[in-house]
Amino acid sequence: MQQVPAHGAPDFGEVRVDTLREALRRGFLDLRRAPGLALVLAGFYVLCGLAMALVTLMTGQSYWLVLAAIGFPLLGPFAAVGFYEISRRIGAGLPLDRGRILGVILGQSRRQLPSICAVIVIVFLFWFFLGHMIFALFLGLSAMTNISSSLAVYLTPNGLMMLGFGTLVGAAFSALLYMITVLALPMLLDREVDFVTAMITSFGYVAAHPLVMFGWGAFMAAVTLLSMIPGFLGLFVSLPLLGHATWHLYDLLKIPEDAAAPERRGSAVPA
Repeated sequence: MQQVPAHGAPDFGEVRVDTLREALRRGFLDLRRAPGLALVLAGFYVLCGLAMALVTLMTGQSYWLVLAAIGFPLLGPFAAVGFYEISRRIGAGLPLDRGRILGVILGQSRRQLPSICAVIVIVFLFWFFLGHMIFALFLGLSAMTNISSSLAVYLTPNGLMMLGFGTLVGAAFSALLYMITVLALPMLLDREVDFVTAMITSFGYVAAHPLVMFGWGAFMAAVTLLSMIPGFLGLFVSLPLLGHATWHLYDLLKIPEDAAAPERRGSAVPA
């Protein structure tokens, strides 16, 4: 019989650096447990990255490469859902049946996940729109053909200012998206909760624990960007590892219902 997901956002405990280490350790164990599934799921993300690079080469416009490199990690949550389900099944002692895992992923289309994915897509598209405006503002009068002949443009004063300003804007977009999704995405897979509540809960938790949680976000961003350098091939390892680890971070922070219930009952008793 299929387990009925719990309702509502859970309570979360305190996060520490040791919590992040334990999440990574468990994520690595899950990756070793199901490497074949990891290759399949990560392959889709890698193909998306290669498609972006192909568009850059075909159009001969180097600024596409800059926009894609900064915005590409924003699409990571799409691929992460499959890794969440694998880790959830391993933790619950369920078989790693590919058909059932795919069925769970496809079944999210009838839940709240498409709504939060739509938010991610809107942010990604708006970043591309704003990125074009930043290019036009700083380099609108500079000739740009392809990546091999346009590198010198980025080393001009305007080019350096454009890279600096664009990086700050891109970082702001990434930080906002990270805050509303880092706990919301695994929560939507784990429980019956609306996407707005999930995003607000995730945002509030990161805001309440900025040092450790933003450190975790910076670590994931750095690993993802470095994995993109060797033709996106590093994502075959980093994406499954970070996906599994993110699920375990959520699972480690989540206070079990039987532990949280007494606190709620106790707080409801008048003094």
